[in-house]
Amino acid sequence: MRPSLDLPVALPADDVATALPPDDVVDAVPVPEPGPRPRRGLWQTVRAVAHAIGSAWEWLFGVVTLMVGLAVLAAAPILGFLSLGYLLEAAGRIARTGRLRDGFIGVRIAARAGSIVLGSWLMLLPLRLISDLWRSAEIVDPGGRAPHAWKIGLTVATILMVIHIVAAVSRGGKLRYFFWPFNPIWLVRRLWRGGYYPAARDATWDFLVSLRLPYYFWLGLRGFAGAFLWLLVPISLLALGSKTGPVAGHARSVGAGPDSIRFLEGVLPLLGTIGALLLIALLPFVLFLQMRFATENRFRAFAEIGAVCRQFVRAPWACAFAFWITLLFALPLYLLKIEIVPQEAAWLPSLVFIAFIFPARLLAGWAYGRSLRRQKPRHWLFGVTGVLACVPVAMFYVLIVYFAQFTAWSGVASLYEQHAFLLPVPFVGL
Repeated sequence: MRPSLDLPVALPADDVATALPPDDVVDAVPVPEPGPRPRRGLWQTVRAVAHAIGSAWEWLFGVVTLMVGLAVLAAAPILGFLSLGYLLEAAGRIARTGRLRDGFIGVRIAARAGSIVLGSWLMLLPLRLISDLWRSAEIVDPGGRAPHAWKIGLTVATILMVIHIVAAVSRGGKLRYFFWPFNPIWLVRRLWRGGYYPAARDATWDFLVSLRLPYYFWLGLRGFAGAFLWLLVPISLLALGSKTGPVAGHARSVGAGPDSIRFLEGVLPLLGTIGALLLIALLPFVLFLQMRFATENRFRAFAEIGAVCRQFVRAPWACAFAFWITLLFALPLYLLKIEIVPQEAAWLPSLVFIAFIFPARLLAGWAYGRSLRRQKPRHWLFGVTGVLACVPVAMFYVLIVYFAQFTAWSGVASLYEQHAFLLPVPFVGL
């Protein structure tokens, strides 16, 4: 007798049709109706509200930390390209996605870094107090028992505080961890379990990689170079026009003839006028060529004037409004260039610069992205009025830039700083 095997048997199509239950039987199967949604309890509601408030607070704290970090980077001679690269990447992401929130890159990471810096600074305050007491005791009783005791206390407190800060950072670096008094116990237990050093190494490496510093530096460097090449000729001509008197005086001092001096006095103002007109015409192109570069990450995008013109007529008033804001937000910043600030406080005016330039960059990315998502140009009337609307703002901006060289600390060199398009810093040569 053959053993019976419980294997699936393929039935013919007719047998499958007869094996299925009739439609009335299927319809007769009762379907349970969805019951009422379970009500959220009071504790769950309180936790959800607290979580939302905490998340919003962390985001706002991250934005503030991000602004301060960009200001500190902008004040550094070479690291300023990181700040410019971040602004370009933020504008480019908004242009690609059309979402304003995508421009706030790394806000949560900035919040965590800011909490580590702030928490560490707060934890070092008691050490500073003990250090002051030790120095005061040393002045009152040099070599006595009291200064010696304060010195020992400072050493012990420093060791414990370092362990406390390391443990707080290892737990995640949130601000509340720095106020937890049992961090050293947590660190000892974590070391006892093993695997702490590889985990700390990997977490540190992942954090550094997430910052994308080489990418932002390279993007900012190329964005600076492309915009500077467009602005170099008109700004140089404008600078020559403002140097008519000194150049003519130098020509007299070296014994130049009257004809040469009259030629210089006639040509240099003309070159300055040509430079001003050329700068007025190029400012809109420089802004949106930079936006095109930030969107596509191609240096050749700085040469695609025709493509930028086609994009402008698809959203003329949005682009014109972004151009207005970019120039108008840059004008008040020239007031901060009247008096130079010390090197250690250079980040303070840079913070004001970032606070003005960052929204302008985001708005420029939004306007360029709006033109990318439209397939056809707007009515010619909107295009013409959008172009004409850019002219008075550009003229007023160039006028302020021209007279700012006579009030700025760096003089004619301030014409080349152009923080609205180049490095977001008030003093390039600081």
